[in-house]
Amino acid sequence: MNISINEALFSVNEQLKIGLIHYSKIIVEESPQMIKGRTQLYQENLYLELQETPVTERPGIKEWRQLWKAFGGDPNRYRHSAESLMRRIAKQQYLAPFHSAVDLNNFFSLQYEIPVGIYDVGSIDGNVEIDVGNASTGYKGINGRFNSLENIIHAKDVIGPFGSPFVDSKRTAVTEATTNALQIFYLRPSLSGKEAAELLGSAGNMFTQISGGEYEVHILSKENPKVYF
Repeated sequence: MNISINEALFSVNEQLKIGLIHYSKIIVEESPQMIKGRTQLYQENLYLELQETPVTERPGIKEWRQLWKAFGGDPNRYRHSAESLMRRIAKQQYLAPFHSAVDLNNFFSLQYEIPVGIYDVGSIDGNVEIDVGNASTGYKGINGRFNSLENIIHAKDVIGPFGSPFVDSKRTAVTEATTNALQIFYLRPSLSGKEAAELLGSAGNMFTQISGGEYEVHILSKENPKVYF
């Protein structure tokens, strides 16, 4: 599978970076109590922090709102997923456990203050490209309704778009039958290449400690717009 980024995106922000982790031979199941407890404690501590610092002033949230606007989107109407999760926690609407892949994905998104998506590789058809949507771009999301991706960065395959920093599609959702997954990190452009690699390595290591299997890390950037795995 080739994964590439439309190089026109770099005309908007030349520091744009997309992190990729490919997992193989994983087991997706109910999260162990350690992860449930750690996630709950993290949310409770984050709630206290958010009483002092508004969600939109968190460095990662703020940077992604600015990027959203730079591509022509309205960050107040279509909030990226990390901001949406954090706003729930600010209201003490804590995230309930789902399964190990989704729980860890949400944890990474909160920890790094960036949108993160995870997808079943078996449901992806052909090569993947990171692009920006137009008026006709969209899909049925895991929220149960059609979601427009106009002016929103997204991942697409031969069939069409399947994931974005906004909301992911139902078509490629990870389930307990998933053994191979692609995780996409919509990184903060301000991160250096070294910082981005360290972030992805830490996430991949934690994920495979819980779900087993193996992982490999790639970063799409202006200098490296296409990878293969």
